[in-house]
Amino acid sequence: MAKWGSADFKELKKLQARLKQFSEIEFDAFCYACSKELAARLLSLVIPKTPVGKYPKKSGKNGGTLRRGWTAGKAANATAYAEGLRVAKSGNTYSIELVNPVEYASYVEYGHRTRGGTGWVEGRYMLTISEEQLRQMAPAILERKLQAKLKEVFNV
Repeated sequence: MAKWGSADFKELKKLQARLKQFSEIEFDAFCYACSKELAARLLSLVIPKTPVGKYPKKSGKNGGTLRRGWTAGKAANATAYAEGLRVAKSGNTYSIELVNPVEYASYVEYGHRTRGGTGWVEGRYMLTISEEQLRQMAPAILERKLQAKLKEVFNV
């Protein structure tokens, strides 16, 4: 019988322990962080596309209510607001609900009839377009984050 020599498996066992810790504990936190980052990116795409009303100075009205509605007027930037959002986990799915509470948001998004019902105002589709852009960007974003996390797990 051939002699194979000796081998030290301590490092392999450490790697196994790190992978187990990542898969059991850190993976959930990683998915929550990814969900919040994607929500922040969606907000950063949709907010600039949201139209701002223009009113004469004499009217006393101030435009931008719909745009401020995306962050509920609470945060100056999308990332700070997204960090405070609740992530819901259902099975293997993580979701965040982004809502613009302004009552006429859906009319601006999808379009509406004019006053008197004689015409139609075309929708702006700011959220629909932003969602599609995010769908195209998401795989690359998630891949970068996962590679960084795995590099962290393997190099510790």
